Amino acid sequence: MNLQTDFYVIQLLKIEWLKIKNYSAFIVLGLFFLLGILGSNYAVFYLKKNIIDKADPTGMIASSSPYDFAHTWQTTSYVSGYLLLLPGLLLILLVTNEFAFRTHRQNILDGWNRKNVIDVKIAMALIAAVISTILVFITAIIFGFAAGSSFSVTHIDAVGYFFLKALSYNMIALLFAVLVRKTGFAIGLYFIYMGFENIVSGILQALSMKFKAEYGFDIGNMGDYLPMNASDGLLHFPENTITNLANNSKAMPHDYMYVSLVLALVYLFVFYAWSRNRILKTDL
Repeated sequence: MNLQTDFYVIQLLKIEWLKIKNYSAFIVLGLFFLLGILGSNYAVFYLKKNIIDKADPTGMIASSSPYDFAHTWQTTSYVSGYLLLLPGLLLILLVTNEFAFRTHRQNILDGWNRKNVIDVKIAMALIAAVISTILVFITAIIFGFAAGSSFSVTHIDAVGYFFLKALSYNMIALLFAVLVRKTGFAIGLYFIYMGFENIVSGILQALSMKFKAEYGFDIGNMGDYLPMNASDGLLHFPENTITNLANNSKAMPHDYMYVSLVLALVYLFVFYAWSRNRILKTDL
């Protein structure tokens, strides 16, 4: 985009901010997300320090804290990833409200075009993913120092994978919003789809294990090749005795992360293109 286009998008985002800054759902879900990231990571931190360490003084399960700087980027990204439903839910509310109250039509009457309508929503999805990633980055640093370890950027790539996951969740939420346009239906479809995909993912994982055990054919965990699970499969809890036993099991398929990464990027482009085409080509 050129400077003039960039400036115009910023102006559109300022208008969007005026719409949402006093919106109660935005405030409540934003606070839940922030407190959820801090609270969920503190729960894991507390569990390791005050329960697991006391029950396992020899360190057989986990000899180091999952929040040592060698692990904190992975742990924080993995744990916080379970809360990414909240930004997606908020995005659905914001977009479907535009259709419910005909705000998008008023914007077009005020001089916007269809491209502006979808561009500003995509920009919001991107900004939400960036803010989520910054929160995870700061949280990882806080708990890294709380664990008493020296600063390190080992495995910091996990934060990048978290960003990709956050953006993927936001974009599929945007897709459901522009496809369905009705708030309740879009939210229901969003959660139903996630549950359905997790069920299918479990079946595909079982098939992957069967292929490896019976035919020696290891194509990886096929459950991680689905639209939402592709980005999920990029984040893992740091290795410990239990995860090592599971990963080294002859029955478990290999994790081909590069396949999940490529698929996650492909799916992200599909979500983007489909959402954009829906707004540009259909009746508003």
